[in-house]
Amino acid sequence: MISFDRLWVTMEKKGVSTYWLREKCGIDSKTVRRLKANENMETKTLNKLCVALECELGDIAEYIPE
Repeated sequence: MISFDRLWVTMEKKGVSTYWLREKCGIDSKTVRRLKANENMETKTLNKLCVALECELGDIAEYIPE
């Protein structure tokens, strides 16, 4: 499974809130909810997060074998 736990750590380190993601980056609240639930995410959304947070994909997601 893909886990987005690293996203929340990266956001905390950078002082970024979910409000900032929604208002400044165009990430809607439904997408934030899906990230929190580790649900499927489009690559364009992952790209948008990496650009907004100035980070690598590995800073926001990781693969965890089931």
